[in-house]
Amino acid sequence: MEVAEEDQVDAHADASATGPLLRLRGITKIYQMGEQELLALDCVDLDIESGEFVAVTGASGSGKSTLMNIVGCLDVPDAGSYQLDGVEVATLDEYELAAIRNRKIGFVFQGFNLLARTTALENVEVPLIYGRRSNRTELAQQALQRVGLGDRLEHRPSELSGGQQQRVAIARAIVTEPSIILADEPTGNLASLQSEEIMQIFQQLNDDGATILMVTHEQDIARHCKRQVAMRDGRIIEDQPITERLRASEMIARMREPLPGSAGRR
Repeated sequence: MEVAEEDQVDAHADASATGPLLRLRGITKIYQMGEQELLALDCVDLDIESGEFVAVTGASGSGKSTLMNIVGCLDVPDAGSYQLDGVEVATLDEYELAAIRNRKIGFVFQGFNLLARTTALENVEVPLIYGRRSNRTELAQQALQRVGLGDRLEHRPSELSGGQQQRVAIARAIVTEPSIILADEPTGNLASLQSEEIMQIFQQLNDDGATILMVTHEQDIARHCKRQVAMRDGRIIEDQPITERLRASEMIARMREPLPGSAGRR
């Protein structure tokens, strides 16, 4: 009898396990570049608790993208342990990793990664189709309403602004109610006001209990999160709470204030 992928994944989980939602221990990743080896991650240890909002920062080549790929089950480490929601992920096969990605991880990318010829509603339904979920349309509508696009269900990506396309991507990420949302430079292609609007959505999702891990090179965007993990040369060099956190709602209000002396201009 064939066993469903989700049942195979559940078999790896310890129902009685306690501890952080995400735990990395000694995660190492080496890429072969011709005759040279590139150490992308060097024995990385990281814990993320349920409900946290964490920014991973660092210069290009620091290892933050490789870390995101491993956490997102898009790549596997060469050494170390990775546990997500009680499941030891580092040793899973490609089919089990696909099931993890679909059920436990929501992805938001810098480039939106929407299907160009399908509507916003159909884009959000995609992970539900792969997960063989029923009532897909209802769930997708609810997700789009959460990001403020309840009136854009039938619009295609070309009919939406960049900020609206990213909202669709966020709706697609949350529609399966994943254990963690991974956002890779989610404001990188957006103007300042649109960036704040996207961060406002992430902050509201986190306020509602979502766990979010965000990669960004922008310090002002990182300050919207609750904790910052800084990387350099494949290692975590700093891990601390953000004490002077920015609230996107306040930033948006300031941006929309009229400029001094602009009243009465024609």
